Amino acid sequence: MSTPAERRARRLLRSYPTSWRDRFGDEFTELLISEFEEQPRSWRRAANVVSSGALTRLAPSGLTGGGPGGSEQTRASVVSIGYALAAFLAFGIALWSQLTIGWQWARPDTMATTTAMVVMSSAMVIFCGLGLLAALPIAWAVSTHLIRRRARHLLRPGLLFAAGATLVVVGARHFGNGWPGTGGHPWGDQGIVPGGVAAFTWASTLSISSYWLHPGALAAFPVSEVVWMAVSPIAIIGVVVGAATTVRRLDLSPRVLRYEARLGGAASYAMIAFLTGCCWWIVDGGSGPRNLFHIGAINVIEVVMMAIALAVVRRAVRCSLERWSVPRGRLSP
Repeated sequence: MSTPAERRARRLLRSYPTSWRDRFGDEFTELLISEFEEQPRSWRRAANVVSSGALTRLAPSGLTGGGPGGSEQTRASVVSIGYALAAFLAFGIALWSQLTIGWQWARPDTMATTTAMVVMSSAMVIFCGLGLLAALPIAWAVSTHLIRRRARHLLRPGLLFAAGATLVVVGARHFGNGWPGTGGHPWGDQGIVPGGVAAFTWASTLSISSYWLHPGALAAFPVSEVVWMAVSPIAIIGVVVGAATTVRRLDLSPRVLRYEARLGGAASYAMIAFLTGCCWWIVDGGSGPRNLFHIGAINVIEVVMMAIALAVVRRAVRCSLERWSVPRGRLSP
């Protein structure tokens, strides 16, 4: 029967991943038990063990600078950049599409809202350009594997990506017909965002809504729209996971991986600009004419989530390029 010290040690040991526990668990448990005997209580020791375990778990993600080395470190960081950027865009597009609806109906009555809309829309254009540049070498690598008939390992992630993308496009185009910005009163700068684009982005991010906390109001929605709000995040996750798994399985050269990481670095600056615009609107924008630019709690949550995603991207970019910043003569083989 285990002693209280052994049980405490095993609880702390759960902070580490299974692979680490299988390799070092017994030795580390004995070390903790001996420390318990010398100093039974120490919050610093517990915090150190838990934080070290968390960092060990994050190592394969390319966010700690440890873990796999060389190209594998860069690949892991690139995948983390993709996941974090996808999360940023999901929340960012939801917030931006809210502004585009108000923009269709009336001119904002504050410079903060106008500037925020221009900055955020410009950042969206940059995201599209960077996304295209990032996709080109991946598409080329996938095509090469298909031509050489070595794409069997890409079949499942490819199908997941294709199924998710098809569902997002078909669903967003269908529900975009109900875009609240349709019929807005014309004014000088109304066309800063094309109506079709605004409707598509609004429909694709309908699930990010405070209506989930108000079942009574949600019950007034058409059943098909509620189903779409529940299904669309699954489809988007399928797209992101399919793309990330494809990158993990592709035989990409170190040069391509560095290229993707640098594009992630460029995207982080667009993220900063977009987030700055969001904060400017929330702090000084006001609700605008007829409450069209109302700022709600969901917008604050979106900004917080975007800030976390930005921090992850910046960290992943830094870790991905750390090894390549070492003088060439000092690189390990």
